[in-house]
Amino acid sequence: MQARVTMRKIREILRLTWDSQQSRKSVARSCNVGKTTITDTITRATAAGLSWPLPENLDDEALEELLYPPPPHLILRKTNLPDWKYIRNELVTHKNLTLTLLWLEYKERDPDGLQYSQYCLLYRQWRKKLDVSMRQDHRAGEKMFIDYCGQMLPIIDPMTWLTHEAPVFVAVLGASSYTYAEATWTATLPDWIGSHVRAFVYFRGVTEVLVPDNPRTGVTTPCYFDPVLNATYADLSEHYKTVIIPARPRKPKDKALAEAGVRVSQSFILAGLRHRIFFSLAEANEAIRERLEILNNRPFKKMPGSRKERYEEIDRPALIALPEHPYQFAEWKKERVGRDYHVEITDHFYSVSYKLIGEQVDIRYTTTTVEIFYKSRRVASHARSRVIGGKTTDPEHMPKAHREYTDWTPERFTSWSVEIGKSCAEVVQNIFSQRMHPEQALRLCKGLRWLSGRFGSDRMEAACARALYIKGVSYRSIKSILEHNLDKKPIESQQTPAPEPHENLRGGEFYE
Repeated sequence: MQARVTMRKIREILRLTWDSQQSRKSVARSCNVGKTTITDTITRATAAGLSWPLPENLDDEALEELLYPPPPHLILRKTNLPDWKYIRNELVTHKNLTLTLLWLEYKERDPDGLQYSQYCLLYRQWRKKLDVSMRQDHRAGEKMFIDYCGQMLPIIDPMTWLTHEAPVFVAVLGASSYTYAEATWTATLPDWIGSHVRAFVYFRGVTEVLVPDNPRTGVTTPCYFDPVLNATYADLSEHYKTVIIPARPRKPKDKALAEAGVRVSQSFILAGLRHRIFFSLAEANEAIRERLEILNNRPFKKMPGSRKERYEEIDRPALIALPEHPYQFAEWKKERVGRDYHVEITDHFYSVSYKLIGEQVDIRYTTTTVEIFYKSRRVASHARSRVIGGKTTDPEHMPKAHREYTDWTPERFTSWSVEIGKSCAEVVQNIFSQRMHPEQALRLCKGLRWLSGRFGSDRMEAACARALYIKGVSYRSIKSILEHNLDKKPIESQQTPAPEPHENLRGGEFYE
């Protein structure tokens, strides 16, 4: 289809042809158009009853209507035009509603009304007249757009008088443009997640889709088709039963509402606070909240109502309800299980099943808990410990031999020795009292228990009695007694009998 020439050029064609009496070839060269265009323009002007000079009150719009009148079947009756505001509200409020269904309902009410193509064309033309931030037809409760302001908010430390530049987080609901903003100390992952949680509380619900930019804190690998999200950010979306669809890199139109929200936040909120000095983050956020309430209650320029009114009417009923408990910030880490079936988190070691030695696991840790996952299945959970270099071990994660080894405590060994006999109990008591380190004493007692299982309780009791008599209370001594069957000999046989009196024997008096 040939492009229509401008009204300015048409006036020039008519002037050169009618007033200057130039040839059509000369006029075509002067106006840089084809000769057929010259012929078509003169024919239309003559058919419209025009002559030179043109009437003074004939503006470009009226001239265009004379030269290019619409076909008779496209001439619209104003009484048949739909209520475009009603149509837009219906599209925004009802998730699955389409222009086709609205047109069918319109035709039922007015069979002589607009046809479908003209209906859609006029609606889109009307929609273009709205504000840029309101031009997209976002469904109620569908999307929340997220970004940071380019401008920082200065906060002064009252102790050092140094100025800290605080980033400003902005979230905007798609259907109503209802806005939330806050300042944070940093734009790192903990503050990024915390801002989301507080925004959900402010909105009193969650949208179906979160549309952030591609910050490193939230999106590990930006990609339009398959972006890789930070594990903590993905965990947040799972907790709130929403989905994260980042905007395309370097495509600001994908999040035009967030861009508009950022501009409004900078021009209305931050610019409005430019003369104030803040000495704490809480003080700054209190001032931001005051400006935010004014912004959300301020009437639209080209639409009825305000952000808050449209939020209460459209977005609020469609939001996903908040869960019973807010999301608790958690970090994720990949770790390979060591030979001691433990993994390390901030210089503390936590156990998993010994069967996972050498396997890579995912670790989710908060300020209070540590959870370990293998192939998306939780295999261990521990209370968070702050002991540097310490170990948190679940006995169920240990091999049977290790578990039996650690199950024996001084108290349990004492009870076992009493069951064996009085001598054995005395030997165990001597071991615990003489050894400097408890682990050394436990090893000796475990050795005695092994000897008891090998030789029996009765022989063990007899061997302990002999060891006490000869003052050889040690594992090696008792083992030697049992292996040489010395425990079977009476202790009296080991004593040297007193000599009988004899004339060759000199008593103690002799040496006095």
